[in-house]
Amino acid sequence: MKHGKRYTEAAKQYDRSQLYDVADAVSVIKKTATAKFDETIELHIRTGCDSRHADQQIRGAVVLPNGTGKKVRILVFAKGPKEDEAKAAGADYVGGQELIPKIQNEGWLDFDVVVATPDMMGVVGRLGRVLGPKGLMPNPKAGTVTMDLTKAIAEIKAGKVEYRLDKTNIVHVPVGKASFTEQQLTENLQALLDALNKARPSTLKGAYMRSAILTSTMGPGVRLNTAKISS
Repeated sequence: MKHGKRYTEAAKQYDRSQLYDVADAVSVIKKTATAKFDETIELHIRTGCDSRHADQQIRGAVVLPNGTGKKVRILVFAKGPKEDEAKAAGADYVGGQELIPKIQNEGWLDFDVVVATPDMMGVVGRLGRVLGPKGLMPNPKAGTVTMDLTKAIAEIKAGKVEYRLDKTNIVHVPVGKASFTEQQLTENLQALLDALNKARPSTLKGAYMRSAILTSTMGPGVRLNTAKISS
């Protein structure tokens, strides 16, 4: 794969074969994120889990202490008093049955997170083929199927991110923006790693985090020392 001049220059600034601890990896990423826009910093972890087994799934959410740096648009499926609660809590869109054709037939997807009350999951379930592949389906483990809409919306707005194992047994999660300070990124990254370590499946044998790479949108990846970040 051929990379551009900026990427190539960035890759020369550090030893790509070295394994870095969290603080040093963040420092390198800050130096190499030189695009003209505010790049997103992401963590990619290849796990030793097998996503084909239900008891080795990883899914949950964590509130990053310094947020994500991104304005999150929230769609809430609710009715009655809960619809009013969602609007008062700051949801961007609130509705029910009437949203099905808009999403299904018109391809409306102008939202980043979907939250639903349990009694609305029968309605939301009809959108599984659309929302599922995009990782937008509400889930109790991620706190997006709940009666406490005020809390859920507040946490998402504050910087709650969901993590889940994909089909290749990798977890991809944003940890902030290149404009964040090193301390902010380090705190976010550490909070995420703590959550992932707690989510380790009890049935897993062998290494949990096989490799971990911190990247910016346009820059090269920095390899983390998994022996130090995995417990």
